[in-house]
Amino acid sequence: MPGTSAGVAAAGRLRLPFKEERTITRLDSSPAWRAVMAPDEAILTLSDIGVTFGGVAALTDVSLTVRHGEICSVIGPNGAGKSSLINVVSGLYKPDRGSIRLDGQTFGQIRSERLAQLNVARTFQNLALFGGLSVRDNVSAGLTHTRRAGVLEQFLLLPRSRREDREIGERVEAMLSFLDLDPHRERLVSTLPYGLQKRVELARALVAEPKLLLLDEPMAGMTATEKQEMAGLIRSARQRYGLTVILIEHDIGVVMDLSDHVAVLDYGRKIADGTPDAVRSDPAVIRAYIGSTDDEDLV
Repeated sequence: MPGTSAGVAAAGRLRLPFKEERTITRLDSSPAWRAVMAPDEAILTLSDIGVTFGGVAALTDVSLTVRHGEICSVIGPNGAGKSSLINVVSGLYKPDRGSIRLDGQTFGQIRSERLAQLNVARTFQNLALFGGLSVRDNVSAGLTHTRRAGVLEQFLLLPRSRREDREIGERVEAMLSFLDLDPHRERLVSTLPYGLQKRVELARALVAEPKLLLLDEPMAGMTATEKQEMAGLIRSARQRYGLTVILIEHDIGVVMDLSDHVAVLDYGRKIADGTPDAVRSDPAVIRAYIGSTDDEDLV
Protein backbone atom coordinates (compact mmCIF):
# COMPACT_ATOMS: atom_id res chain seq x y z
CA MET A 1 0.00 0.00 0.00
CA PRO A 2 1.31 3.47 -0.74
CA GLY A 3 2.76 5.22 2.28
CA THR A 4 3.51 2.01 4.19
CA SER A 5 6.51 2.83 6.34
CA ALA A 6 8.33 -0.42 5.80
CA GLY A 7 7.40 -1.08 2.19
CA VAL A 8 5.56 -3.93 0.60
CA ALA A 9 6.81 -7.48 0.67
CA ALA A 10 6.37 -10.05 -2.02
CA ALA A 11 2.88 -11.20 -3.05
CA GLY A 12 1.32 -7.99 -1.72
CA ARG A 13 2.09 -8.72 1.92
CA LEU A 14 3.40 -5.91 4.10
CA ARG A 15 6.84 -5.98 5.68
CA LEU A 16 6.91 -5.07 9.36
CA PRO A 17 9.45 -2.58 10.75
CA PHE A 18 11.54 -5.00 12.80
CA LYS A 19 14.02 -4.28 15.55
CA GLU A 20 17.33 -6.11 15.75
CA GLU A 21 16.66 -7.18 19.32
CA ARG A 22 13.81 -9.70 19.18
CA THR A 23 12.57 -10.57 22.67
CA ILE A 24 9.47 -12.63 22.06
CA THR A 25 6.61 -12.29 24.53
CA ARG A 26 3.22 -13.85 23.87
CA LEU A 27 1.15 -11.50 25.99
CA ASP A 28 -2.06 -13.49 25.70
CA SER A 29 -0.46 -16.00 28.11
CA SER A 30 1.50 -13.53 30.24
CA PRO A 31 0.35 -13.08 33.88
CA ALA A 32 1.03 -9.33 33.62
CA TRP A 33 -1.11 -9.08 30.48
CA ARG A 34 -3.95 -11.06 32.08
CA ALA A 35 -3.86 -8.66 35.02
CA VAL A 36 -4.24 -5.50 32.96
CA MET A 37 -6.93 -7.16 30.86
CA ALA A 38 -9.14 -7.82 33.89
CA PRO A 39 -12.86 -8.16 32.99
CA ASP A 40 -13.87 -5.02 34.91
CA GLU A 41 -11.61 -2.97 32.63
CA ALA A 42 -12.96 -4.39 29.38
CA ILE A 43 -15.38 -2.43 27.24
CA LEU A 44 -15.52 -5.18 24.59
CA THR A 45 -14.94 -8.91 24.78
CA LEU A 46 -15.35 -11.18 21.76
CA SER A 47 -15.44 -14.87 22.62
CA ASP A 48 -14.81 -17.59 20.01
CA ILE A 49 -16.39 -15.66 17.15
CA GLY A 50 -16.96 -17.66 13.98
CA VAL A 51 -18.31 -16.34 10.66
CA THR A 52 -18.67 -18.32 7.43
CA PHE A 53 -19.91 -17.37 3.98
CA GLY A 54 -20.92 -20.18 1.66
CA GLY A 55 -18.79 -22.65 3.57
CA VAL A 56 -15.74 -20.37 3.58
CA ALA A 57 -14.57 -19.29 7.04
CA ALA A 58 -14.09 -15.53 7.35
CA LEU A 59 -13.42 -15.78 11.10
CA THR A 60 -12.60 -18.87 13.13
CA ASP A 61 -12.78 -18.89 16.95
CA VAL A 62 -11.57 -15.31 17.31
CA SER A 63 -11.43 -13.98 20.86
CA LEU A 64 -10.41 -10.42 21.68
CA THR A 65 -10.58 -8.20 24.75
CA VAL A 66 -10.38 -4.42 24.42
CA ARG A 67 -9.93 -2.27 27.51
CA HIS A 68 -11.60 1.04 28.23
CA GLY A 69 -9.62 3.96 26.81
CA GLU A 70 -7.16 2.06 24.66
CA ILE A 71 -6.45 2.24 20.94
CA CYS A 72 -6.54 -1.32 19.66
CA SER A 73 -5.45 -1.97 16.09
CA VAL A 74 -6.46 -5.08 14.16
CA ILE A 75 -3.97 -5.87 11.42
CA GLY A 76 -3.27 -8.66 8.96
CA PRO A 77 -2.68 -9.39 5.28
CA ASN A 78 -5.46 -8.77 2.76
CA GLY A 79 -8.34 -11.20 3.31
CA ALA A 80 -7.35 -11.89 6.91
CA GLY A 81 -10.83 -11.10 8.28
CA LYS A 82 -10.25 -7.61 9.69
CA SER A 83 -13.33 -5.94 8.20
CA SER A 84 -15.41 -9.01 9.03
CA LEU A 85 -14.46 -8.54 12.67
CA ILE A 86 -15.49 -4.87 12.64
CA ASN A 87 -18.73 -5.82 10.88
CA VAL A 88 -19.53 -8.32 13.64
CA VAL A 89 -18.98 -5.69 16.33
CA SER A 90 -21.11 -3.14 14.45
CA GLY A 91 -23.94 -5.59 13.77
CA LEU A 92 -23.59 -5.84 9.99
CA TYR A 93 -22.64 -9.52 10.27
CA LYS A 94 -24.27 -12.07 12.52
CA PRO A 95 -21.70 -14.52 13.86
CA ASP A 96 -22.45 -18.22 13.40
CA ARG A 97 -21.07 -18.88 16.87
CA GLY A 98 -19.50 -17.08 19.78
CA SER A 99 -20.62 -14.14 21.90
CA ILE A 100 -20.06 -10.40 22.20
CA ARG A 101 -19.88 -8.62 25.53
CA LEU A 102 -20.11 -4.85 25.17
CA ASP A 103 -19.94 -2.56 28.20
CA GLY A 104 -21.41 -5.20 30.49
CA GLN A 105 -24.09 -6.56 28.14
CA THR A 106 -23.81 -9.89 26.33
CA PHE A 107 -25.09 -10.42 22.78
CA GLY A 108 -25.19 -13.17 20.22
CA GLN A 109 -25.48 -10.37 17.67
CA ILE A 110 -25.49 -6.61 18.07
CA ARG A 111 -28.29 -5.15 15.96
CA SER A 112 -26.85 -2.32 13.88
CA GLU A 113 -29.82 -0.05 14.61
CA ARG A 114 -28.91 -0.25 18.33
CA LEU A 115 -25.33 0.93 17.89
CA ALA A 116 -26.06 4.54 18.77
CA GLN A 117 -27.98 3.49 21.90
CA LEU A 118 -24.98 1.37 22.88
CA ASN A 119 -22.65 4.36 22.38
CA VAL A 120 -20.84 2.81 19.42
CA ALA A 121 -19.97 4.70 16.22
CA ARG A 122 -18.00 3.66 13.14
CA THR A 123 -16.50 4.84 9.90
CA PHE A 124 -16.30 2.76 6.74
CA GLN A 125 -13.51 1.57 4.49
CA ASN A 126 -15.28 3.25 1.57
CA LEU A 127 -16.62 6.72 2.32
CA ALA A 128 -20.30 6.74 3.28
CA LEU A 129 -20.93 10.49 3.13
CA PHE A 130 -23.73 12.49 1.53
CA GLY A 131 -21.88 14.15 -1.34
CA GLY A 132 -24.71 16.57 -2.10
CA LEU A 133 -24.82 17.95 1.44
CA SER A 134 -22.53 20.42 3.16
CA VAL A 135 -19.85 19.46 5.65
CA ARG A 136 -21.99 20.84 8.46
CA ASP A 137 -25.05 18.85 7.39
CA ASN A 138 -23.03 15.65 7.08
CA VAL A 139 -21.72 16.06 10.61
CA SER A 140 -25.24 16.87 11.86
CA ALA A 141 -26.40 13.53 10.46
CA GLY A 142 -24.39 11.86 13.21
CA LEU A 143 -26.91 13.22 15.73
CA THR A 144 -30.14 12.32 13.92
CA HIS A 145 -30.78 9.52 16.40
CA THR A 146 -30.86 12.01 19.29
CA ARG A 147 -33.95 13.82 18.02
CA ARG A 148 -37.18 13.21 19.92
CA ALA A 149 -39.35 15.89 18.29
CA GLY A 150 -41.77 14.52 15.71
CA VAL A 151 -42.06 15.62 12.10
CA LEU A 152 -44.95 17.97 12.89
CA GLU A 153 -43.01 19.55 15.77
CA GLN A 154 -40.07 20.13 13.45
CA PHE A 155 -42.27 21.55 10.69
CA LEU A 156 -44.01 23.96 13.08
CA LEU A 157 -40.76 24.78 14.89
CA LEU A 158 -42.29 23.96 18.25
CA PRO A 159 -40.20 24.47 21.42
CA ARG A 160 -38.81 20.94 21.68
CA SER A 161 -37.73 21.00 18.03
CA ARG A 162 -36.07 24.42 18.41
CA ARG A 163 -34.26 23.24 21.55
CA GLU A 164 -32.97 20.14 19.75
CA ASP A 165 -31.87 22.24 16.78
CA ARG A 166 -29.92 24.51 19.11
CA GLU A 167 -28.29 21.64 21.01
CA ILE A 168 -27.34 19.79 17.83
CA GLY A 169 -26.01 22.99 16.30
CA GLU A 170 -23.77 23.63 19.31
CA ARG A 171 -22.34 20.11 19.22
CA VAL A 172 -21.71 20.27 15.49
CA GLU A 173 -19.98 23.65 15.80
CA ALA A 174 -17.71 22.28 18.53
CA MET A 175 -16.80 19.27 16.38
CA LEU A 176 -16.07 21.37 13.28
CA SER A 177 -13.73 23.47 15.38
CA PHE A 178 -12.07 20.47 17.02
CA LEU A 179 -11.26 18.82 13.67
CA ASP A 180 -10.32 22.08 11.90
CA LEU A 181 -13.25 21.84 9.49
CA ASP A 182 -14.60 25.35 10.11
CA PRO A 183 -13.25 26.79 6.84
CA HIS A 184 -15.12 24.09 4.88
CA ARG A 185 -18.39 24.08 6.80
CA GLU A 186 -20.64 25.17 3.90
CA ARG A 187 -18.85 23.33 1.11
CA LEU A 188 -20.45 20.30 -0.49
CA VAL A 189 -18.61 17.23 0.73
CA SER A 190 -18.19 16.00 -2.86
CA THR A 191 -16.01 19.04 -3.63
CA LEU A 192 -13.50 18.32 -0.84
CA PRO A 193 -10.15 16.56 -1.27
CA TYR A 194 -10.20 12.92 -0.21
CA GLY A 195 -8.25 13.50 3.00
CA LEU A 196 -10.75 16.11 4.17
CA GLN A 197 -13.66 13.83 3.32
CA LYS A 198 -12.12 11.23 5.62
CA ARG A 199 -11.96 13.88 8.34
CA VAL A 200 -15.64 14.75 7.82
CA GLU A 201 -16.54 11.08 8.26
CA LEU A 202 -14.55 11.01 11.49
CA ALA A 203 -16.40 14.15 12.66
CA ARG A 204 -19.78 12.56 11.94
CA ALA A 205 -18.82 9.53 14.04
CA LEU A 206 -17.34 11.58 16.89
CA VAL A 207 -20.12 14.15 17.22
CA ALA A 208 -22.31 11.59 19.01
CA GLU A 209 -19.53 11.23 21.63
CA PRO A 210 -19.45 7.41 21.53
CA LYS A 211 -17.70 5.26 24.10
CA LEU A 212 -16.42 2.89 21.39
CA LEU A 213 -15.27 4.12 17.97
CA LEU A 214 -14.67 1.64 15.13
CA LEU A 215 -12.41 2.94 12.37
CA ASP A 216 -12.18 0.83 9.21
CA GLU A 217 -9.06 2.01 7.34
CA PRO A 218 -9.46 5.73 8.19
CA MET A 219 -6.15 6.56 6.50
CA ALA A 220 -6.51 4.54 3.30
CA GLY A 221 -5.49 6.56 0.24
CA MET A 222 -3.97 9.39 2.28
CA THR A 223 -0.56 10.98 1.86
CA ALA A 224 2.04 10.48 4.57
CA THR A 225 1.32 13.97 5.93
CA GLU A 226 -2.44 13.37 5.98
CA LYS A 227 -1.90 10.09 7.82
CA GLN A 228 0.12 11.80 10.52
CA GLU A 229 -2.55 14.47 10.88
CA MET A 230 -5.30 11.84 11.15
CA ALA A 231 -3.30 9.86 13.72
CA GLY A 232 -2.92 13.04 15.78
CA LEU A 233 -6.66 13.68 15.60
CA ILE A 234 -7.43 10.13 16.76
CA ARG A 235 -5.09 10.57 19.73
CA SER A 236 -6.65 13.93 20.58
CA ALA A 237 -10.19 12.52 20.30
CA ARG A 238 -9.29 9.65 22.63
CA GLN A 239 -7.94 12.10 25.19
CA ARG A 240 -10.77 14.62 24.86
CA TYR A 241 -13.72 12.24 24.85
CA GLY A 242 -12.34 9.27 26.79
CA LEU A 243 -12.84 7.05 23.76
CA THR A 244 -11.93 3.47 23.17
CA VAL A 245 -10.84 2.97 19.56
CA ILE A 246 -10.66 -0.17 17.42
CA LEU A 247 -8.70 0.57 14.28
CA ILE A 248 -8.05 -1.30 11.05
CA GLU A 249 -5.10 0.11 9.17
CA HIS A 250 -2.59 -1.17 6.60
CA ASP A 251 0.22 1.30 7.34
CA ILE A 252 2.17 -0.70 9.90
CA GLY A 253 4.35 2.24 10.88
CA VAL A 254 1.27 4.24 11.83
CA VAL A 255 -0.24 1.27 13.68
CA MET A 256 2.84 0.62 15.79
CA ASP A 257 3.17 4.30 16.71
CA LEU A 258 -0.51 4.91 17.46
CA SER A 259 -1.69 1.74 19.19
CA ASP A 260 -1.66 0.57 22.79
CA HIS A 261 -2.68 -2.94 21.76
CA VAL A 262 -2.43 -4.84 18.46
CA ALA A 263 -4.25 -7.99 17.40
CA VAL A 264 -3.16 -9.84 14.27
CA LEU A 265 -5.43 -11.94 12.05
CA ASP A 266 -4.39 -14.33 9.30
CA TYR A 267 -6.86 -16.40 7.27
CA GLY A 268 -9.59 -15.55 9.77
CA ARG A 269 -7.68 -16.68 12.86
CA LYS A 270 -6.04 -14.58 15.54
CA ILE A 271 -2.32 -15.37 15.54
CA ALA A 272 -1.02 -12.74 17.97
CA ASP A 273 -2.34 -10.25 20.49
CA GLY A 274 -0.34 -7.85 22.65
CA THR A 275 1.68 -4.64 22.75
CA PRO A 276 3.10 -3.25 19.49
CA ASP A 277 6.66 -4.26 20.45
CA ALA A 278 5.64 -7.83 21.28
CA VAL A 279 3.58 -8.25 18.12
CA ARG A 280 6.31 -6.75 15.94
CA SER A 281 8.74 -9.48 16.96
CA ASP A 282 6.33 -12.42 17.08
CA PRO A 283 7.45 -15.21 14.69
CA ALA A 284 3.85 -16.05 13.75
CA VAL A 285 3.30 -12.45 12.66
CA ILE A 286 6.54 -12.40 10.70
CA ARG A 287 5.52 -15.57 8.86
CA ALA A 288 2.07 -14.18 8.08
CA TYR A 289 3.47 -11.02 6.54
CA ILE A 290 6.59 -12.14 4.74
CA GLY A 291 6.33 -15.91 4.64
CA SER A 292 9.55 -16.67 6.50
CA THR A 293 11.50 -16.00 9.69
CA ASP A 294 14.91 -16.40 8.03
CA ASP A 295 17.31 -13.58 8.89
CA GLU A 296 17.75 -12.50 5.28
CA ASP A 297 14.02 -11.71 5.10
CA LEU A 298 14.15 -9.32 8.05
CA VAL A 299 16.60 -6.79 6.62
